[in-house]
Amino acid sequence: MTKSFEEFEVYKKGMHLAKIVFKLLGNKSFEKEYGFQNQIKRAVISITNNIAEGSEYNSNKQLIKYLKISKGSCAEVRSMLILSRELGFCNQIQIEEGYSLSLEISQNLSNFIKYLNSKKEN
Repeated sequence: MTKSFEEFEVYKKGMHLAKIVFKLLGNKSFEKEYGFQNQIKRAVISITNNIAEGSEYNSNKQLIKYLKISKGSCAEVRSMLILSRELGFCNQIQIEEGYSLSLEISQNLSNFIKYLNSKKEN
């Protein structure tokens, strides 16, 4: 890899998603939900941390492994956003931006993985 993880567009989107989630958790309805807050924070932070960690190995195989973990964390964030709505901590409008961005990030990660896999085969 010649690029630093900070230059990856998907990393930048992950950072934006983390800001959205942390802002959402500032709502009073999450105030006493420490376990819930901790879990979704860990999941959203895992997205960017795994992109960063995987990129440092300078190996497409290792990066792909960490991008897949990041993709799993993205799904976890989406699931927790849905759960926060279902439990009445927030409404659909409040989760929409984060939910949509997590879908976009997941697709970007899939595309990145496909690209890296095509480079391995050549």
